[in-house]
Amino acid sequence: MSLAALLACAAVRQAQALTLADLSGADASKGLKTALEKGALAAVGILGTHDGFLGNEKVRIPLPKFLEDAAKLMRTFGQGGKVDELVTAMNRGAEAAVPQAKDLLVKAVQTMTVNDAKGILGGGSTAVTAFFETRTRPQLAMRFLPIVTQATAKVDLASKFNEVAGKAAELGLVKKDEANIQKYVTDKTLSGLFFMIAEEEKKIRDNPAGYGSAILSKVFGALK
Repeated sequence: MSLAALLACAAVRQAQALTLADLSGADASKGLKTALEKGALAAVGILGTHDGFLGNEKVRIPLPKFLEDAAKLMRTFGQGGKVDELVTAMNRGAEAAVPQAKDLLVKAVQTMTVNDAKGILGGGSTAVTAFFETRTRPQLAMRFLPIVTQATAKVDLASKFNEVAGKAAELGLVKKDEANIQKYVTDKTLSGLFFMIAEEEKKIRDNPAGYGSAILSKVFGALK
């Protein structure tokens, strides 16, 4: 084997032997920012469309559990259409709200420090979700709630369910976080968004080269 070939083989082996500790802070930060931004924007794109929630069983928002018996009873008496109308409105509200997350998610990525980046890279498969939740969940909830409220306000059943749930919550029969349809949907919208971001992260971790980025391949390849 020629000297050039030997040197090339050595370089390949050295690259393959990279570990997280070998990566520079700049590489870790740049690689992860690229991955997180791609994943976050992809998640928003998937969910923030018609049937992004309603047509996706993984994130579709069902009625709160305390309403299930009431919904079954309504269906028995031929009122199933009203139940379906409410479920559709809940999910349409989620689909309309998600695009409002884009700038906050991107901002969270841009303000990430080198220590944040290395912590996430070495923090396991839920580290990205935890990062976004910590940095954006309260602000996103404030943005989502008015949009969800507007969507569900068109359905008479929403206010009736809120009235019944409110009384049930006072008696301790219903969890407070499920006693208001709008707040319940907002919370489920956030959970669906973070779930989808995690799904996108898995894709990037499993196949960084598929995203056409050398820095992604270098950073995530070090975690194999």
